[in-house]
Amino acid sequence: MSDNTARDLEGPERLEASLENPTRIVADGGTTWTDLSAFQRDLLATIARLEDSDETSYGLAIKADLETRYGEVNHGRLYPNLDELIERDLVEKSELDRRTNEYTLTEASYTLLETRTRQLAATCGITTQQPVTDGGDR
Repeated sequence: MSDNTARDLEGPERLEASLENPTRIVADGGTTWTDLSAFQRDLLATIARLEDSDETSYGLAIKADLETRYGEVNHGRLYPNLDELIERDLVEKSELDRRTNEYTLTEASYTLLETRTRQLAATCGITTQQPVTDGGDR
């Protein structure tokens, strides 16, 4: 059973058809939003949340965050999906210490997340322009 079906989420075909603006979200390497499983998209969002909160995004922290939504996440699911995101140039892995790796998002993954956020906001009629407090253009 795929991640999309298991979580009762719409599949790639229905997702693309449901968007008002059918623009495909593509990372620099040619990976589209719908090329990723729901679990992989959640991995990107989780790493972004950890980075935004200044927490270290190492495997067990990512696992703990995901378990708030998925229940138990085993290593056999987590690390192969992280490895695939690394292969797609959406995540970078670096060594924190001899036993712990840190995972960070690449610019391509930020582009995917930001574009998808704008699409969902537009679909819901939400303005995505944020006020700029320094007087400059954002």
